[in-house]
Amino acid sequence: MLTKRIIPCLDVKDGRVVKGVRFVSLRDAGDPVATAKQYEKQKADELVFLDITASHEGRSTMVDVVRRVAGNIFMPFTVGGGIRGIGDIRDLLNAGADKVSLNTAAVQRPQLIREAARRFGSQCIVVAIDARRRDPVSRLAGMPVGRGTKNRRTGKLADRQTNSWEVVTHGGRKPTGLDAVAWARCAEKLGAGEILLTSMDFDGTKDGFDIALTRAVSEAVAIPVIASGGAGTKEHFFDVFRSGRADAALAASIFHYGQFTVGDVKTYLKKRGIAVRI
Repeated sequence: MLTKRIIPCLDVKDGRVVKGVRFVSLRDAGDPVATAKQYEKQKADELVFLDITASHEGRSTMVDVVRRVAGNIFMPFTVGGGIRGIGDIRDLLNAGADKVSLNTAAVQRPQLIREAARRFGSQCIVVAIDARRRDPVSRLAGMPVGRGTKNRRTGKLADRQTNSWEVVTHGGRKPTGLDAVAWARCAEKLGAGEILLTSMDFDGTKDGFDIALTRAVSEAVAIPVIASGGAGTKEHFFDVFRSGRADAALAASIFHYGQFTVGDVKTYLKKRGIAVRI
């Protein structure tokens, strides 16, 4: 049985770890190197570093910070934000990242996923999807969204009139018109090795993960799905693994501000029958 992964996330702005609600009202949460080392001591399974304003500001990810973090930890390390092409991916992998997370650039040019997967291997190409729930009526056509794609496990069609999410980019600032579930399936076909799925509705709220969104994407693809956005209690992790069918869960606030340690969450999950690496 594959173990479920617990992944702290470092949202970084101006060289500092920050955290807010739905990517705004940011608060300082510490030095990225010191924070990363602390999570390694807590036996986090992986670490994600997101330069959350790089795409919005039209600049590359802070390679120097990535290099400093990578030089101080041994757990797998994923980096995203401001990646525009193959050269950026190469630079981040050379700086010590194990995986790169593509978001805005992949939406703007989907073939980048295929090119990156062929050049560096699918195992290090993560496609990040920031999704926001939308109304039952399509914003693009003004027509009912209708019925969705088939659930790979049940073979049944999912009704997307009640559960439909739109992909947003640039830190949640720009709507794309893309259906999140359909985009996840497209990313998989293009060669993505993993999906990092963030609910913009739940991010930073501590109200729990978006179970419906996570389950819809998890059932639509065969590659691992990392759930992100909304963790506030240990029970939320259990719910997203059991009901949301996520392969991994990412969190920031509850770990950064000491509400729980990674070990606390793993101990709780193990007691409730979820396979984790202690």
